[in-house]
Amino acid sequence: MGVSAAECLARIERGERIESVEEMTDEYRDALIHLMLMQADSELAGGYGYVPWITRAPTVEEKHVVAQIVKDELRHAAVMYGLLADLGVDVASHIRTHDEIFTLRVDASADIGTARITSDQRVNIFYYPIETWADFIFFNFCMDRGAGHQLEDVRASSYGPWARAIEGIFKEEKFHIRHGEVWVKRLAQDPATRDEAQRTFEKWYVRTMNIFGRPGSPKNALYRRLRLKRRDNGKVRQAFADEVAGLCRAHGLAVPAWTPVWDQLPEDAHIPG
Repeated sequence: MGVSAAECLARIERGERIESVEEMTDEYRDALIHLMLMQADSELAGGYGYVPWITRAPTVEEKHVVAQIVKDELRHAAVMYGLLADLGVDVASHIRTHDEIFTLRVDASADIGTARITSDQRVNIFYYPIETWADFIFFNFCMDRGAGHQLEDVRASSYGPWARAIEGIFKEEKFHIRHGEVWVKRLAQDPATRDEAQRTFEKWYVRTMNIFGRPGSPKNALYRRLRLKRRDNGKVRQAFADEVAGLCRAHGLAVPAWTPVWDQLPEDAHIPG
């Protein structure tokens, strides 16, 4: 790249944003591509996972909502891959290589912890299938909320094009989260669905807690130094857990215990991504 590490870091520390490849170091570009590719692949894999629920949703209104969410996720993926192309990533080759495996899902009873099992860069929660309407709802409620907490950091990113693109994505993710909240209240308060709601929440809550990465991760420290993130993984996870705990008290759901096994976690289990 055409700039020294000292010059790049000085700009970042002054609060200036990086706007082009010419203004970044190889280290900055590599870190940026890694984070953005995780988000892009997660958006695409997530959208694919929702598609069957366009026909399986319980009402015509909800079919329309699911279709809108699929459209949003595919738009987010297109935006992110466009940004990656601007950084010199061969997006066409990446999609051609991975497109068939973006639909791959593990058995519903599997527990893959924090493992990634394919060569794409999706966050590993997107390996789990959405088998019931309650799964769809609690995925909105948990994972979309977890992604929202991570996107909060991106809004303050030192890379200008990403930070600006996130504003539109963030607004649409808020719609997905609100949809989940409306239905969680409905499922949790109906005696006929309350037990299923509790079981399904526990499943997706634990899976979402696994996405944030290890506190004190060296990669996270690098991202914070470059201001591609602003908080430690543990702080983002805690913000998510605190918000969910408050909502669950209101809905009468019990938050399950979550026990991390840090020596089994990758240094960076981030999405979005």
